[in-house]
Amino acid sequence: MSTTVAKNRSLKGGEFLIKPTNNSEGFFPEDFTEEQNMIIDTVRDFIAKEITPNVAKMEKQEDNIASILVEKFGELGFMGTHMPEQYGGMDMDFNSNTIIGVEIGNASSFSVTYNAHTGIGMLPILYFGSQEQKDKYLPKLAAGEWKAAYCLTEPSSGSDALSAKSTAVLSEDGSHYVLNGQKMWITNAGFADVFTVFAQVPGHGFTGFIVDKGMEGFTLGAEEEKLGIKGSSTRQIYFENVKVPANYLLGELGKGHKIAFNVLNTGRFKLGASVIGGSKVLTAKSVEYAKAREQFKKPIFDFGAIKHKLAEQATKTFASESALYRCSSLINDRIAVLKSEGVDTSMAKLQAAEEYAIECSIIKVDGSETLDYVVDETVQIHGGMGYSEEGFAARAYRDARINRIFEGTNEINRMVIMSSILKLAMKGQLDIATPALAIQSELTEGKEASYATDGSYPEEAASIAKYKKVLLMLLGTAAQKAMGGKLDLKEEQEILMNLSDIVIHIFLAESLHLRVSRMKEKGHQDLPQAENMMQVSFHEYNSSIHKFGIDAISALVSPAKQGDFVYALRKYTTYPLKNTKELRRSIANAL
Repeated sequence: MSTTVAKNRSLKGGEFLIKPTNNSEGFFPEDFTEEQNMIIDTVRDFIAKEITPNVAKMEKQEDNIASILVEKFGELGFMGTHMPEQYGGMDMDFNSNTIIGVEIGNASSFSVTYNAHTGIGMLPILYFGSQEQKDKYLPKLAAGEWKAAYCLTEPSSGSDALSAKSTAVLSEDGSHYVLNGQKMWITNAGFADVFTVFAQVPGHGFTGFIVDKGMEGFTLGAEEEKLGIKGSSTRQIYFENVKVPANYLLGELGKGHKIAFNVLNTGRFKLGASVIGGSKVLTAKSVEYAKAREQFKKPIFDFGAIKHKLAEQATKTFASESALYRCSSLINDRIAVLKSEGVDTSMAKLQAAEEYAIECSIIKVDGSETLDYVVDETVQIHGGMGYSEEGFAARAYRDARINRIFEGTNEINRMVIMSSILKLAMKGQLDIATPALAIQSELTEGKEASYATDGSYPEEAASIAKYKKVLLMLLGTAAQKAMGGKLDLKEEQEILMNLSDIVIHIFLAESLHLRVSRMKEKGHQDLPQAENMMQVSFHEYNSSIHKFGIDAISALVSPAKQGDFVYALRKYTTYPLKNTKELRRSIANAL
């Protein structure tokens, strides 16, 4: 693909809210190349031979199994697929790395170990390290010879990471920093060799450092007793007068927030990929069990209530997967464009992830909540076996819960979505005001907007356009009240979450429409069920967006004007009624 094509087809971060979809946009599973399918086979083979037989051992953290598995996966080159070749990596494109992330979602707790190492463990050094630091650490990390961890959270600072109390004081001779403090919930801590650590430097503020295991004054707490992901090493770390050489400072003094926030964008996306992979596997296992389990002299699969659950698992996962790969292609295209403009590979990856921070948060929130739905129904379908530790479902249920907390809670990510949109608007980089004013004019003048009826799936295309109007109508109202001093949006998290949920649903709806339209163009064999899943999804999105809109209107608009807003909301949430019972039965039967 040429960089010209990449540039022309890609929207900037957040622009999907105000611009029509480019039908050439997006990369989906139906577009996988032969090489990418070979990657899938290799990862699945590794999981079957190395992960599945060792799950019990992983759960008990016996024989340093997680560290050994990192080394074995590294020997295959998969711990450095995202690293430049000069550091021993394969430098695979972003889409291929997304595929690996999805497949790792079936690797039990190893997925947590892998994501922490390859994401928040390695990327701070790639993005912000000096050349000396990159040359020293990245080749061994890419090979899996050394393992990485990321130390941000403290007992008194979780979501408010910048309030960390750990300190790093420069020595009088300037040769080293004296590091004191405590970090908690540190993934891979039990076996990691390299740690990215954040601390307050007097006179400068929040700053990043590289700390090696074994430095004097560096000690580990015991393994945490956790609800799930028991195979993942999680410990507290204590720093008592640790002498960190001055050249171990990461990035710039007082600029640690740039490291923390930018690395989290990719971390959120990687988590989203893995949880969607988990949802796919759990859905398949649910179908398998429902076909084998008999009650009342027939498989439970034949009962309508079970068909409903299976269809919902598949439909939610299909929509989340569509959004994931759309976001992946946006980042992949942006990296290609930036590199063509002479931007260094590491900086291109950093800037691309930063560009799509909104979309990365959407993937994290939606993916983790889809997995929670899927795993809950997996337990329900399995009945007593789902609740028993003899099977896999109970472990999967426990493991899934952390994902709504990891990489910034889903509540924080919803705030990130809206704050990022508002910041872009304030900077003039996302023109929300013009379309918002146009919608106000449309409503006050009683104009009926026309919606395109040509192209693939006009009902869904029209609904997407209307859903965007719901958001812009409400967002414009909120912005006007905030500018007039009648509303402090920072103190109105409930409203922001309503608006954020509408944003998430718009991105899902548009991604789904893009994917199914592409399948139609290609005459894909699975098109009928993809169409069914799209219709079921839009039926749900329509009612959800209506509810979020009602909640926002009740809090934003004075009683005297609420009627007008409710009328407009109804006008914009008019997706045709579908027989979702029959659609879901068809989806389940196809599974």
